[in-house]
Amino acid sequence: MSRWLDAGYRDAGWLKALRPLEWLYRAAVAKRRDAYLNGRKPVWRAPVPVIVVGNITLGGTGKSPLVAWLGRWLAEQGWRPGIVSRGYGGKAPRYPLYVGVDSLVTHSGDEPLMLAQQTGLPVVVDPDRPRGARQLIAAGCDIVISDDGLQHLALGRDIELLVVDGERGFGNACCLPAGPLREPLSRLAEVDAVIVNGQPRQPLALSSQRMQLMQLMQLQPARWRRLVDGVCHPAHELPFEGRVHALAGIGNPQRFFTTLESLGVAFEAHPLPDHHRYGAKDLQFGDDRPVVMTAKDAVKCRPFADERCWALDVEACPEPAFADWLRGRLARLQASGFNHHNHAASSAIRGK
Repeated sequence: MSRWLDAGYRDAGWLKALRPLEWLYRAAVAKRRDAYLNGRKPVWRAPVPVIVVGNITLGGTGKSPLVAWLGRWLAEQGWRPGIVSRGYGGKAPRYPLYVGVDSLVTHSGDEPLMLAQQTGLPVVVDPDRPRGARQLIAAGCDIVISDDGLQHLALGRDIELLVVDGERGFGNACCLPAGPLREPLSRLAEVDAVIVNGQPRQPLALSSQRMQLMQLMQLQPARWRRLVDGVCHPAHELPFEGRVHALAGIGNPQRFFTTLESLGVAFEAHPLPDHHRYGAKDLQFGDDRPVVMTAKDAVKCRPFADERCWALDVEACPEPAFADWLRGRLARLQASGFNHHNHAASSAIRGK
């Protein structure tokens, strides 16, 4: 999987042989989207604002840190936010599943548990996102964040935020299986803002009318956190010495390794598949060297971690202009009265 993704981002020549299959994929995506737009499939419109954070590329983009930042920012603005997620990698006995800080990661999936621990906000996992959103609203939430929800069209939305990795961009701009795109680039014209994680390595394929809605975001290392007891140290103060083992079971492991290099950490890299199911053996390397990992890996490794194990917590830092823009959008929603009670059976995906 990782080699195929790398080929898509490098625009490897052999992927051109898959272009006929790409057109079949594009047709299936368009047919599914039209079914929601034309009312053949139902779209549930919530009585509160819904913000979707997602991407159109496979591989990590920094979406989850932005969701965490967004949840905390909304709470600071006086909202009562909740997060709904598909819960990829988890399987709960029943849904909707309310995710607490001590929930089983095998039930919730790694990202929802990480978000619950990082934000302290209500987090609900449900493959049926409208049902999960209703659970949050019943619990008192007055705004819903749909994590990785761009393609989950059954839940209507008022604001769509698309996150893209500045280093890798949109790769060869082809859809599956000829490239890394879940949806064609024409989808960019429909979202409300494109959030670029890191300085773009090359100009992104954004039309001129979308450029004013492009915002930059940086992921900043925040702290080292020991898994066994939660003891924290500032990111720039290494709590260990010598060469370490670095684990990264995320969509783009290289981003984590690059961050370690920027902090002066000497390490042996151990890239793993996204959402890797960790076991105790994954932390054994035949030596006593420290083991460092991402926060997403840490929620799965904590039950069998020892004092060698540290997580590097990172935080999203969007440009101030993004917060100003978002504040204005939400103010306009509130000023409009935000009355969606007649839209529960509507087929309109967007609330505009």
